[in-house]
Amino acid sequence: MIIHSRLKDYTVHIEENLDFLLNLPKENVQFVIDRKVYDLYEKYFDSVPKDRLILLDATEENKILDTALAICEKMTEIPAKRNMQLISVGGGITQDLTGFVANILYRGIKWIFVPTTLLAACDSCIGGKTSLNYKKYKNLLGTFYPPDEIHICARFFDTLSEGDYKSGLGEVVKFNIMEGEDGLKKMENNIASLLTREKEKINQFVLSSLTYKKKFIEVDEFDRGERIKLNFAHTFGHAVEVVSNYAIPHGTAVAMGMIMADGLSCKRGLLDEEMIKRSEKILLQIIDIDSTVLDVDMEHFIKAVRKDKKQTDSAMTAVLRTKQDLTIVKDMTEEEVIYAVQYFKDLYQRKHLLLRRR
Repeated sequence: MIIHSRLKDYTVHIEENLDFLLNLPKENVQFVIDRKVYDLYEKYFDSVPKDRLILLDATEENKILDTALAICEKMTEIPAKRNMQLISVGGGITQDLTGFVANILYRGIKWIFVPTTLLAACDSCIGGKTSLNYKKYKNLLGTFYPPDEIHICARFFDTLSEGDYKSGLGEVVKFNIMEGEDGLKKMENNIASLLTREKEKINQFVLSSLTYKKKFIEVDEFDRGERIKLNFAHTFGHAVEVVSNYAIPHGTAVAMGMIMADGLSCKRGLLDEEMIKRSEKILLQIIDIDSTVLDVDMEHFIKAVRKDKKQTDSAMTAVLRTKQDLTIVKDMTEEEVIYAVQYFKDLYQRKHLLLRRR
């Protein structure tokens, strides 16, 4: 797959096994690898010079400017300067940090990204966004700078925890729900296979997710119009991450955000209840959280919503589903935010009551 960008066209490769790692460039290259990934797959990186290897503790707390600048400092030791390459291996946090570095160092260097989480592979690896957290708020600093090459291999997903894997499914489900009736049917027919990590289905849905996203990012690369619709559920999802101190991973928070957004769509009369219930049946299969995590001061939640980078003024903005498409509402009230959060909490508690009765 080729992604067209005004910055540079770039390619996505689907790899059948991990041997491709052995053929990555080694000269004038800085590797930045998630420490957990390196520990699991160390044999594939034996030939990487130790002085050209940075092991990254990929946590939200480290997704900050200081970490990016530390990587820049290390890379200035490479004599090649603008001919150098950066190769990063890891999930979305690794991608955000290294993409930011690749953009700002020497005004842009070549960058190869290997996503090792389903979340990064099905969504964030394309589109060029790099985002850093600032003062505990999500993704307030960032640039647009895509990799030159992306290599996706579903073998990496075998070692993901159940929580991290289901987090990735959150974005897969999001793209299909956004697609409407056809996407929802595909999800209903295949969620069981995806939950058991069938490689063929994973590759199929990674490609379909990227193909769906590609349509938005190629017409609105810099997020000024149509691409904003891809933020469906993210206004709520990012707030969930903040109030949970990032204990809830991104894709899971987005899945929760979809339920909250749909609850608000129903309240506004934008979406049929039958469509919402079908979506919720799928989403509840991939959400597994401590039900007390949202027992927080709603002022804190609303403050996090207001800090979301998509907000344009004092009114609150969100992307909601309608019967035909998606719409950007710019008049969401605090009362509606409270309603949406309570809607999710009530639904999730009913789910656990039913499980206990069984």
